[in-house]
Amino acid sequence: MTSTPPSIDGGSRISPCLWFDDDLEEAATFWTSVFPDSSLGHLTRHGEAGPGVPGTVMAGEFTLMGLTFRGINGGPQFAGFTETISFSVTCADQAEVDRYWDALTADGGAESACGWLKDRFGLSWQIVPRRLFELVSDPDPVRANAAVEAMLRMRRIVVSELEEAVAGVG
Repeated sequence: MTSTPPSIDGGSRISPCLWFDDDLEEAATFWTSVFPDSSLGHLTRHGEAGPGVPGTVMAGEFTLMGLTFRGINGGPQFAGFTETISFSVTCADQAEVDRYWDALTADGGAESACGWLKDRFGLSWQIVPRRLFELVSDPDPVRANAAVEAMLRMRRIVVSELEEAVAGVG
């Protein structure tokens, strides 16, 4: 049996790491203001030796809802997010869906389909009410299908519209 080395901070040894051109600090500050149980961690800044402008952020850590992320301002060659990576936020109710949806689409974010959006930094998020999971998992396939069909017509997931669709078939 092999021994597993501890993480640096005592938490999980696996963390998402996001590559930015040069707006890591702005993005992390924004996201930590949106989500509870979040904080901006240590930021490493370029020194006189570079390679970036002295004082600008080179890398850093931030925590969103208890999950630690790492980020790097690595320049434009790999910067830019696609939908191949997204972060799913399970919400307790419609008010929580609306709060996250409005905050993340503000100032240049964009709505997509089926509860997906991109924030102003281009990162994709899935803002999903817990009730959606319950309705699409209904043991009655007709009711479950009605919930899926309703969801497919939505951008922001609206719980009352899902429940109306399911009530209309059974």
